[in-house]
Amino acid sequence: MRFGLPPGSRPVFEALAADLRPLIEARPGCCGVTFFGDDADGQWGMFVLWASQEDANGAAAVMRPRLDAHLRGHLQAPPDTRLFDVIEAT
Repeated sequence: MRFGLPPGSRPVFEALAADLRPLIEARPGCCGVTFFGDDADGQWGMFVLWASQEDANGAAAVMRPRLDAHLRGHLQAPPDTRLFDVIEAT
């Protein structure tokens, strides 16, 4: 997921990451979460690797309202949320 916040929003994003990281990591099927961003242009995001689509869907139902609460009033555009298949080299 990626989203735009006004430049200078690092404290908002750091609070979001500090709150959500332990909750996401505790969800069934979470294989890792990474938060990333650029304060200069306001582009922020997080990448979560899930064991299954079902795990991702279950987490989204619980985590999205909490994420939205952190972002409310700060977003410059709607979040870009995408799910990708993991491609393993054979």
